[in-house]
Amino acid sequence: MTSRAHWPVVAIVGVGMIGGSIGKALRARRLATRVIGIGRSETSLAAAKQSGCVTEVATDVAAAADADLVVVAAGVAAIPALLDAVDAIIRPGTLLTDAGSTKTSIVSAWERKRRSRRGRFVGSHPIAGSHRRGPAAADGDLFAGRVTVVTPAKATPRPDAEAIGDLWAALGSTVFMMPPREHDRVLAGTSHAPHLVAAALAAATPPASRTFTAGGWRDTTRIAAGDPDLWADILLDNAGAVGDAMKRFAATVEKLLAAIERGDRRRLVELLTRAKDSRDALGS
Repeated sequence: MTSRAHWPVVAIVGVGMIGGSIGKALRARRLATRVIGIGRSETSLAAAKQSGCVTEVATDVAAAADADLVVVAAGVAAIPALLDAVDAIIRPGTLLTDAGSTKTSIVSAWERKRRSRRGRFVGSHPIAGSHRRGPAAADGDLFAGRVTVVTPAKATPRPDAEAIGDLWAALGSTVFMMPPREHDRVLAGTSHAPHLVAAALAAATPPASRTFTAGGWRDTTRIAAGDPDLWADILLDNAGAVGDAMKRFAATVEKLLAAIERGDRRRLVELLTRAKDSRDALGS
């Protein structure tokens, strides 16, 4: 990796776990000379600077005015308005992206005003993270060996999409390109519905039984510890695709229950084997 900065000045709006990890990765890989962290909480921003996520901090998006690249790493409900605010102050031609877990509404909101935009926005979603929050949880290697999906709109110039893909590749990700709606359909099944399943299992377990939980329960429910406000916005923003994914899940549960109620061991083993093969295909 060359030490020459690819983006001399990068502004990160929202320096939590994801935004902080982006900043740490940029700095560790010498991909930026200045990394400006922008947020609402001075305490959180101070922690981000102290932990090495950013080189400087600000509470006003105006700090992004001279950035070569802006990454909005906030909750999905806040991203469209933040992109509008950033676009109003940046230099024409500045590259922008986000790290939101849903993409259709975010990209559509940008595209509705494309003709009057100053910046060049391409949506993206690094499929990485944990239930932990804040800059203290930031990890400069978070994206290494992970997948990031870049979601250009139909009108997005290919060089812009490739530039955002290059960003995530430089941070260690394997990059895939797909339309925003396809991203939301796929992630409903691999991320959003699993969160609902984990939350349902955690909520359905009687408090008196928690003493007897072990690795299986704890592994399965780990993601239920995620921020409820953040996840409510994700699930509501992708409601249609999440509903479809949950219907597929419910149908599979019904098949398992039917086999158990009938005492049909052969069918139960068949269904469990199918699930095992699917999980084994991913490796450890």
